[in-house]
Amino acid sequence: MQMLDLIRRKREGQALAPAEIEAMIRDYTAGIIPDYQMAAFLMAVYFRGLDREETAALTRAMIASGEQIEWSSIPGVKVDKHSTGGVADTTTLVLAPLVAAAGVPVVKMSGRGLGHTGGTIDKLESIPGFRVQLTREEMLRQVKEIGLAVTATTGKLAPADGKLYALRDVTATVESIPLIASSVMSKKIAAGADAIVLDVKVGSGAFMPDLESARELARIMVDLGREMGRRVVAVITNMDEPLGMMVGNALEVREAIAVLSGGGPRELREVCLTLGSQMLLLAGATGSDGEARRRLEELLAGGAALAKFRQFIAAQGGDPAVVDRPELLPRAMDQVTIAAPSSGYISAVQARLVGEAAMLLGAGRITKESPIDLAVGIELKKRLGDYVNAGEPLAVFHVNDRANLETARERFLAAYILAAEPPAPQPLVHEIVDRRSFKGNQTDI
Repeated sequence: MQMLDLIRRKREGQALAPAEIEAMIRDYTAGIIPDYQMAAFLMAVYFRGLDREETAALTRAMIASGEQIEWSSIPGVKVDKHSTGGVADTTTLVLAPLVAAAGVPVVKMSGRGLGHTGGTIDKLESIPGFRVQLTREEMLRQVKEIGLAVTATTGKLAPADGKLYALRDVTATVESIPLIASSVMSKKIAAGADAIVLDVKVGSGAFMPDLESARELARIMVDLGREMGRRVVAVITNMDEPLGMMVGNALEVREAIAVLSGGGPRELREVCLTLGSQMLLLAGATGSDGEARRRLEELLAGGAALAKFRQFIAAQGGDPAVVDRPELLPRAMDQVTIAAPSSGYISAVQARLVGEAAMLLGAGRITKESPIDLAVGIELKKRLGDYVNAGEPLAVFHVNDRANLETARERFLAAYILAAEPPAPQPLVHEIVDRRSFKGNQTDI
């Protein structure tokens, strides 16, 4: 195989054969193809795209580059959930115990945060003693015992994706829909769940800025998963403002506890109920969306979901006392109120800037090697559409290191636009995409 020829042909918009793509990924993973040639190929894909067959071949090649896990010894349909990334997106911490409490086994591998988005593993690590690294045997035993396990992803699953993503990150080729789709689905399929619910974020805090691109990504990922024998549904949700009211690791655990206790922000609860209903439906645990939703609401109201979260924490070595005493979670030394500079309705929020402000406080990573402070973050006081008076608190910063405080404040305030009139209401959930939604659509991707 001549890599130069593949680059040239893709640059000219020609389709590559599956065998060519598989050989290319195999050779790149083995170090035979250099980064500079793969970077050129990725840029060609960024501009020319991949068709359905090419995207499926790329996904299969990345799956084949590492371990593939199967959980057939665990009874029932094993479900997983993936979010394309957002701000104050605490859904996994609520969904995993909630769905497990409904009797559906949840086997999940999660990542750490990078940039303006948070990571589930960092959030769980803020619980004292919590183990985020489990062996396959430990996961198997734990899911059989309590119906739930969450562990950090390793380089053994789809290592080709790890190499490609690192290269995409430094070559401005991250925002390519077929590359995003193959990256997500290669890891999810290699992780072995039978059913996958995809939370595709759209808006100012998401990779997908508009509904049409989010819909396209959702359709491709659903198609890939179904072609490879998985039950897959995508839910397109709004990320034009932070989902919850807490941005930061320990703060988001506190908010998850509030939702599991029957409270918490309405928006976070609503998205969790929507995603959780789809997880139950894919698992065959209920016959309708309405039935699934009622069951989940009962588990929240009756305390079973919170009890499952407590059991989950204890099973992975954490201190379950944090469920009843959230003050045991890491706490920042200082709290700094951020006041509104003027009066008006909050007409727009750039969620990405809010996430970046939290990152500047130490809650997130600029690079994968950056240290983070699990205690710090932002506690929001207002939502989109609320009226705020000049001098009234927009947020409270939880701070340990003041070095970037002023820069974080400026970034945060730049996220908010105030106006004389309230904005039009926005849906939390735009639509649910499964294969029936686009049957017969064979356009290139």
